[in-house]
Amino acid sequence: MQSYTIGQAARLLGVSPDTARRWADAGRVATHRDEGGKRLIDGKDLAAFSVELAQGGSGEEESSYTSVRNAFPGIVTAIKLGDVAAQVDIQAGPHRLVSLLTREAVEELGLEVGMEATARVKSTNVHIDRV
Repeated sequence: MQSYTIGQAARLLGVSPDTARRWADAGRVATHRDEGGKRLIDGKDLAAFSVELAQGGSGEEESSYTSVRNAFPGIVTAIKLGDVAAQVDIQAGPHRLVSLLTREAVEELGLEVGMEATARVKSTNVHIDRV
């Protein structure tokens, strides 16, 4: 299972590292320490927390997630696999993006809930890049 540092989690949630640290200190998101003593957040815990934030709003900092290339870095929060097609949900800060792609593409990318990924939007198409 992939884990994230406080700084990485902050970037994925669209807040400052100080805000993410305060949330962790308050117990809003579970953390554990690695061998070196660095605090980490499990990917599945971060995915669940990002959905919770998006549904309830953080009431804190806001930032824009659009760029020239329309890249939305975030965390995979859900994957629904069908026989041929798949649906991948990514929470990028306050934005939830949903992409419909082939099951084969999801398997080739090795996508899992809690994994960092980037959604790239062009017109009406959303492409998923594994980080």
